[in-house]
This record gives sequence, C-alpha cells and structure tokens, in this order.
Amino acid sequence: MTRPDAAGRVAPPSDRARTQAAERLAGLATPAGALGRLGDAAVWLSAVQDACPPRPLDDVRIVVFAGDHGVTSHGVSAYPKEITALMVRQFLSGGAGVAVLARQHGAALRVLDLGVDVEPGVLPAEVSVHKVRRGSGALHLEDALTPGETDQALAVGATVAAEEIAAGADLLIPGDMGIGNTTPSAALIAATLGLDARDVTGRGSGVDEATLAHKEQVVARALVRAGERVADPVDRLTALGSADLAAQVGFLAEAGRQGVPVLLDGVISVACALVAEDYAPGSSAWFAAGHRSPEPAQALALSKLGLDPLLDLDMRLGEGSGAVAALPVLRSAGALLAEMSLLADVLGS
Repeated sequence: MTRPDAAGRVAPPSDRARTQAAERLAGLATPAGALGRLGDAAVWLSAVQDACPPRPLDDVRIVVFAGDHGVTSHGVSAYPKEITALMVRQFLSGGAGVAVLARQHGAALRVLDLGVDVEPGVLPAEVSVHKVRRGSGALHLEDALTPGETDQALAVGATVAAEEIAAGADLLIPGDMGIGNTTPSAALIAATLGLDARDVTGRGSGVDEATLAHKEQVVARALVRAGERVADPVDRLTALGSADLAAQVGFLAEAGRQGVPVLLDGVISVACALVAEDYAPGSSAWFAAGHRSPEPAQALALSKLGLDPLLDLDMRLGEGSGAVAALPVLRSAGALLAEMSLLADVLGS
C-alpha cells in the first residue's frame, strides 16, 4: 500500500473569519473579557467554520478506535486485555460512558475494531470491517506494527474521516478503547517531545505505585529500543503505536486536510494529535481540547500544541467521553457569539 502523502502543510482556518469574530466578540454587550475562554472558543469556532457568527454544531460524530496492546500482557494495566472486547460491546449496546453522553448531547457514535485481540466473527462485521491485526507488538520488546500495517491503519483513519465528513459532520470527536493504551500514548508523546519516561508515565487505569514504576520502565525500554527511528512520525507509530492509534492519527490528519474541526479527548487522542501535527503539519490548528486529563503526558502534549482544555474534571475514562462532556460548552460559546446583542445596538435602542 502506498503511504498517504503527508507532504506540505495543511491549510489553516480562516483568518478573515477569526478577525471578524474577534471584532464581534469585542462589540458584544458585555464587559471586555467577560466571557473568558468561552469567547476564545467562539472565535476558534468561527475560524474553523469560516463563518462569523459561527453556525450551530448540529451534526457531531464520534468515532471510537478500538484495539489491544501487547504491553498489557506485561503488567502495565489494572485490567486484563479481555475488557477491550467487552467494552466494545458496551459501546454497541449503549451502556458505555461515551454512549450515554452521545445520547444526552445528540451526537452520533461509531466504534471500529482496528486491533482487538479476538477471533474473527466475535464482533459485528461492520465494527471489524477495517481491522488491521489482532493486538499489537509489545513495544518494549518489538515493533508495535509492521510498516505495511502502519500505512494501512493511517489510510483507514483517513477513509473513516472522509466518510463521516461526506455524511455531513460539522465536528468530529475521536474516541479510544484499548486496555493498556496509555502506555503507547505516553511513549509516543515522550518520543515526539524528546522527554524521559518519568516525565510522561501516569497511572492510566489506576495502577498502584509498584505497577506505575514498572510501567515507567517499560516506556523507557521502548524509547531506547526505538532509538532514532522516532524522528519520522510514521516510523514512530510503527515502533511505539498500535493499529488503533495510527488510525486515529490518519483520522485527525484527514479532518485537518478537509477543514473540519475536531474536539480532542484525553491523553490518547492528544498523543495522536501530536503525531498528526508531525505527519500533516498544520493540522492541529483544526483541533480544540475538550478536557484536561490527570495523565502527565497529556498536559505536556497540550502545551506543545498550544491548546487549553475547555474542562478540567479529573476525568480519565477515555472513550471520547471528556470531549463529549465539553460539547455543550463549545455549543454555548458559538451561541453566545451568534445571539448576544451588540453593545452598539443596545446603546442605540
């Protein structure tokens, strides 16, 4: 398979709409700066929509990328890998946290098996239609993927984003499901930012002190094993990622290329966003951060991306849940800029 072309920068959001939105914000019938970060979010929304005032977010689509991770068998998680497939079924039945929030806020939810470690036929065909492999390599011992699998996963992510955009999406939310996935996410962030394992390794699913120390050692070994290959974003995914994470990178990059905004979730989606910015430079201008995770790697990646999360609730569920919880805030920001009276109109009435 031919590697997706990542040459050239992604076109930025509209400067014209951003300027108009900033001017409108300054002219609202409210003290300067009174809307705080709601005002900033509204200006971003205008820029990515190329519209001032911004349009309502009527067609929000969540895509959860699911997969298992070889490191899970090496004591880095509080839960066994079998939970991944069980949770995929919860997404489908509507019992998962993100499914509840999606119903609450009128967002469409799609779940895809990119690398869940189950026999063929265990999950519905429409869920596994894009499956790349069963599980991933244990990244501290071997590459997570083959180069061909990485290319395949990136292409799948781009295809899925294009499908959701063609179906009318005006905002995309990436979700994740995979026991052990905070370990490759931490490794990807460390490799991208040139950090040590101790800077990025967090408790993930809630591991104890001994497991946390072991997890840090696994990340450190993975970074040493990958070596200089991490300079290239695709090689980085091959060495340290997984099929579900690589697909999410392709998804985010394609959203940027097509000019559709993305609301990011926790450490997994932010790790993918960081790699996506290397893979498709300029794509991160199309991303907003939904919430701040307790994972230390997420804060470091957000700082590099220049993103300030809308919420800080100590959530670490994953699934896209924190981003969906932030969706009403983003919608409120757009509505305020669109519907509040202008000071000039109030004074002239």
